[in-house]
Amino acid sequence: MALNWNPKHLEIKTRSVEKTLEPLVMQVTTLVSSKSPQKKKGKSKRAHVLVAAVERATQNFVEKGELIALENPDIKHEMLATVDEVRTTGEIMSTSAKEFANDPCSSVYRGNMVRASRNLLSAVTRLLILADMIDVHLLMKKLRRVEDDLEYLKSVSSQAELMDGMDRFGRSAADLMTQAAKRQYELKDPVLRDDLAAARAVLKKHSMMLLTASKAYVRHPELSAAKANRDYVLRQVCEAVNTISDVAQGKNVRVDNGGSGELAAALDDFDNCVIINPVSYDEGRARPSLEERLEEIISGAALMADSSCTRDDRRERIVTECNAVRQALQELLSEYMVNQGTPGNKKLEQALDTMNQKTRDLRRQLRKAVVDHVSDSFLESTGPLIALVEAAKDGRERDVEEYSVIFNEHTSKLVEVANLACSMSANDEGVKMVRYAAQQIQNLCPQVINAARILASRPRSKVAQENMEVFKVAWETQVQILTDAVDDIVTVDDFLAVSENHILEDVNRCCLALQERDGVTLDRVAGAIRGRSARISGVVTQEMDNYEPGVYTERV
Repeated sequence: MALNWNPKHLEIKTRSVEKTLEPLVMQVTTLVSSKSPQKKKGKSKRAHVLVAAVERATQNFVEKGELIALENPDIKHEMLATVDEVRTTGEIMSTSAKEFANDPCSSVYRGNMVRASRNLLSAVTRLLILADMIDVHLLMKKLRRVEDDLEYLKSVSSQAELMDGMDRFGRSAADLMTQAAKRQYELKDPVLRDDLAAARAVLKKHSMMLLTASKAYVRHPELSAAKANRDYVLRQVCEAVNTISDVAQGKNVRVDNGGSGELAAALDDFDNCVIINPVSYDEGRARPSLEERLEEIISGAALMADSSCTRDDRRERIVTECNAVRQALQELLSEYMVNQGTPGNKKLEQALDTMNQKTRDLRRQLRKAVVDHVSDSFLESTGPLIALVEAAKDGRERDVEEYSVIFNEHTSKLVEVANLACSMSANDEGVKMVRYAAQQIQNLCPQVINAARILASRPRSKVAQENMEVFKVAWETQVQILTDAVDDIVTVDDFLAVSENHILEDVNRCCLALQERDGVTLDRVAGAIRGRSARISGVVTQEMDNYEPGVYTERV
């Protein structure tokens, strides 16, 4: 395998190269910046000491480079050429530095030494980058082994071939993950480190899924759902391997999941834009701009209000607050018109305060609407899954199809609520985590349904049962990750306030069910109260993890 080696490219991508180069840079920098003696001309003892240190460091790089060349025949030619360059520039640096040490007042000698030092540092940097690329070379070799094993797994047609292929894949994937972990630690770029960590996690997470999905396909090749399961897992693993390959070669593969929530950011921008100096106020520019910004915010608020998860009373409050914000803007713009070209007056300040108050009120209603959704949708997040799996175990194919529709709608609702939570959050990293987790849920949903269809078609098949269990666990794990991520971007105060109201509503419904002797509704709503209480406990416990242990956390 040929290395993609450009000798003119001197970008340092790893910590080890930077750390190894640092002492030499310090020595050369100190030598170059040595001041001329102020009292009398003569030799610089300190410069002679630094020259000797640079010579020793250069010789050390040469010896190590030659050793690396011997141990790695694939890059021997490039390495020895770079070592020769280090040796040559080192000798020139040594000569020019000694001349400068003997006559530190000479600007000619100083100039020669500066040029020589730059050439030496460039040569040593090239040597270290080339040595670092050996790690990339080893990583790519291990990666090619994994790719070969995956190609073999695509073509297996018997259980014996499958087990042999999985054994080979297990060993090669473990080697790749170990080498990738080392590379991840070395990388300086945090984005590349995160990409590599995510790819390693996918590779590890999907190994068992690859085994069960492949076993189900080999055992039941006549089922299209079995092929879809196997192809999905293979695709996920291949994408993870490709990500590792891209990161190793320095490519940024991050898919941008956006920063802070669009609606929250739009409200923040609007608050800043309404503050205008009345002396320079221009009605022709300011009014259309602010009205357009506000209508975009109201459109976003209307989408949240019209969501199927939004309660009627919350929808009415959002509409009321939107109208109040519109009215406040018009009053503010009227005050700007009255005070145009003047420093302003008290009425203008009051109009600004009213404007800010109304946007705060709208924010609060939107945040509470989000928490309404979160509180309701994440209450029994695994219920539809359990119903789907039970129907599949009993071989009830018609019920599986019906429950698949419910499960798919449930997934869409979780994703919708997660995106709504993102729209009102200013937590950039939290929003990215939620969107990534929601995307994983969306990708996994059809494969859980496929696993259920396989099991419903072959309820006595052990491989179908194992496959269903693996996909079920993967779904439950991913839902928990999404739940934790959503809880992290929702303020605990809002969550507690809304949950309290929901529990009070549920208690009233329980009382009504008792009066009407409606046991079914009573049992269902009582279960919802238990679920809400458990969610409150979980959210508060997670919040306490952010505090130092003490009397406060213990009391909570």
